[in-house]
Amino acid sequence: MKIKTAFFSGLTNLFYPHTCAGCGSDLVQHDNFLCLHCINELPHTDFAFHKNNPVEKIFWGRLQLIAAMSTFYFTKDALIQTLIHSFKYKGERNIGHYLGTMMGNSMLMSGRFNTIDMIIPLPLFAAKERRRGFNQAAILCNGISEIMNVHVVNHNVERRKFTETQTKKHRNERWENVSGSFQVNNPQQLKDKHILLVDDVVTTGATLEACGAEILKFPGTRLSIATLAFATK
Repeated sequence: MKIKTAFFSGLTNLFYPHTCAGCGSDLVQHDNFLCLHCINELPHTDFAFHKNNPVEKIFWGRLQLIAAMSTFYFTKDALIQTLIHSFKYKGERNIGHYLGTMMGNSMLMSGRFNTIDMIIPLPLFAAKERRRGFNQAAILCNGISEIMNVHVVNHNVERRKFTETQTKKHRNERWENVSGSFQVNNPQQLKDKHILLVDDVVTTGATLEACGAEILKFPGTRLSIATLAFATK
């Protein structure tokens, strides 16, 4: 049976080759989307392992956090931007899920996120999510959940108003743009829980701050933040 399985697997690879999403080289293992070379080329931050890392410093005096991290540095015209673009705008959700598992592995190995009770994706405005077909943060959450064995809670926290793109706005403008944008539908579900709030990229942290502030309004809630990438201003 093992010989037959290997034979048909070989035929599948021959006619339907599985290639690295980074460099296009052939991959033997179908549960990977990057070759070892591209994995090593990604700009890993190791923030998960260190207190007072640059992501945590963003929120000093703004949000009371247990821990915060980003798995990679965001660099324009580099592999990490290509991967984010592929799953966020081209609908390649499997790549997003795979990147989520990489986030989960970093947090699990660090030991600093082991008291997480639930994972919440930073919500998109409903109309925007319908147009895109999915929330990219939710895709990352599913990958994290697979590794950390913590359930994902969707749609309890909602974005109740449309906000303009934050890309070209300064920090104060970003805060004004998102302030009052979020609401919690079922506070009882969050009571006394340690919540991991997840997004794809953090720059000034204004959107995560606005959402996190709503979560922390309820008794006993504790908050940590994880993003796939960290972009310098």
